[in-house]
Amino acid sequence: MSSQTKRRMLSSPPATSSSPVQPSHTVTSDPRHVTMETYWTEVQSIEEEKEGEEEEDEEDERKSMDEVELEEAWLTEAGLFSLVMGSAEDTDPLPAGALLSTLTRQQVATVKRRLDNYNETLRKRNRQPIRDVRDVFAQPDDNTADTNPSPQHTHNESPPTRYHMTTKTIRRNTHRVQPTRPALFFEDQLHEHPSPPPLTPSPIHTVSPPVTRSRRADWLQRDSPYSEGVVEHKQGGACWDCLCFHGDDNSDEPFAPVSPSQGLTCVDDLSSCDLIQLSFISHIELSTFLLALGIQTKRTRPPRRRTRDGGVFGIPLDSLLENDRKKFPGAKVPVVFQKLLTVLEQTGLQTEGILRVPGSAARLKHLRRELDRCGWGLDWSTVRPVEAAGLLKLFIRELPIPLLTHTHLSTYRCVLGISAVVHQVQALQLLSLLLPEAHRDVLGALLVFLRKVVSHQDQNRMSLWNVSMVMAPNLFAWRQRGNKRSVAKQREEMEEAVGGAHLIRLMIIHQDLLWTVPNFLLSQVRQMNQASNQKQSGLSRTRRLLRRKRDQNQVTELCEGVIRVHAPLHTKVSMAIQLDDQMKARDVTARFESENSPIQHLYEVGGNICERRLHPDCVLLDVYRINPHCDWLIKP
Repeated sequence: MSSQTKRRMLSSPPATSSSPVQPSHTVTSDPRHVTMETYWTEVQSIEEEKEGEEEEDEEDERKSMDEVELEEAWLTEAGLFSLVMGSAEDTDPLPAGALLSTLTRQQVATVKRRLDNYNETLRKRNRQPIRDVRDVFAQPDDNTADTNPSPQHTHNESPPTRYHMTTKTIRRNTHRVQPTRPALFFEDQLHEHPSPPPLTPSPIHTVSPPVTRSRRADWLQRDSPYSEGVVEHKQGGACWDCLCFHGDDNSDEPFAPVSPSQGLTCVDDLSSCDLIQLSFISHIELSTFLLALGIQTKRTRPPRRRTRDGGVFGIPLDSLLENDRKKFPGAKVPVVFQKLLTVLEQTGLQTEGILRVPGSAARLKHLRRELDRCGWGLDWSTVRPVEAAGLLKLFIRELPIPLLTHTHLSTYRCVLGISAVVHQVQALQLLSLLLPEAHRDVLGALLVFLRKVVSHQDQNRMSLWNVSMVMAPNLFAWRQRGNKRSVAKQREEMEEAVGGAHLIRLMIIHQDLLWTVPNFLLSQVRQMNQASNQKQSGLSRTRRLLRRKRDQNQVTELCEGVIRVHAPLHTKVSMAIQLDDQMKARDVTARFESENSPIQHLYEVGGNICERRLHPDCVLLDVYRINPHCDWLIKP
């Protein structure tokens, strides 16, 4: 698309717009015009950088996947690969039966629908289905009664009952209120938005209450999945969250995580084993949640891109981290990416138009060659802020696997079909939990930086919408689709631009919430661990009886409220502690602290969790009741 065409689009918006765009003479006269101009300026800058480069033909690679491929991919990502490959559950590290036993009725219905569709497609192709759905779900679920829980469950149940997930439908006195849906979602987001107050930066994946006004994200405490909460939408009604937050004009106010008594859990608090199981359940829940909202997801084959053997740009994140960890053990983001963020935070936050103003194309090409040659050893004192910003965006665009991944990129776009912002945030939260670790950490570091840029908007003239618009074509891989564009295609590209910016805006505002594990997901991970341990147990009947007797003795001891905390790195190797209703994790770690010791954390290890770092404010007696057979460990 030529630059003249884009300029015409700026002055002549799509016919679906509610009001025409007037020419802008100042930075703040018309936010809609300014943000769209920011987007197309960034697109034009990207095109200029690609001039002269060899373009790859990706048309064939971007065709939609067929039914068999779609269902195979979905079942595999849900941890149900044994149903596809026909392998025996006894040989699987995570048996499918353990996962299926944790699902609610709606989640089971989603898996059944996928498996039925997979088998039916195989039959049409005269291929024998590997597993019939009746063999997988042999036990009927008709006797499963719907319960009517409160959103904030009490925790007085015994552990086996606590983790048995039955269908839980939230029934409120909704009076069947139907939220008003906008005719075109993007139009509502283009009206003038007040500049948000400065946001306090927080460390990556660390949940801290914002200093600005916020809305309580109390759904984190619920035991019922998001898909259960929106069941009213199928009957044309409104769920509780829609009634609370729909039509809320304060869309720039973040949702503040509300901690359950056993403490908030972030993805970084869980072990890799628990994260694998969390991704399986999150994948099933996301599909069920979107289906309940009437959102259909699509997937295309990932484009084939050339990979490089060395350098910095165009290298997978995992490869970069593998090389960086040889010199910097424990690095969570590539060193070059972190260095670019550091340079920008030190010199660029107050630079007017940072991220928006492009640097010299020739200078960027030179710096790119230098970074590919010497990596983070570049003389950074010679790099101007606008050049560092250009390198940062170039690094993101050149990733062989997009930061949001080929697998989930189309689902991110589907989130735009959800009318209520609260459900969009919930869907983005589930998607964030599905990202690979390296992509999740880099995205988290990027969002923290973008929030810092917005907090300095009085100096750099970069509002939240400006930052979102300039990052949209970089994160959502905008591609030129030819020079001859119809009016309909131009409108589609306009909506795509605003939609991508809206998603980035939501991720910047609610970033502390994205990495938080809802209580219902953690409960399903615990149940899956418990079922998996029972499935894989190869003990003889005699040894199981001995263990049962030993566990009964342990429960008797634990019921008295006494735990033993182990601290192998301290002079006090272990300590017996009597729990009460007021004791928190910080009270225990304080007993092991010394002047020169690093920050210590308390972990629950074993039982129905592999390992979880406890939030300092969690009530230990509630954790003890949920996982009575765990060990307690103090370590950094």
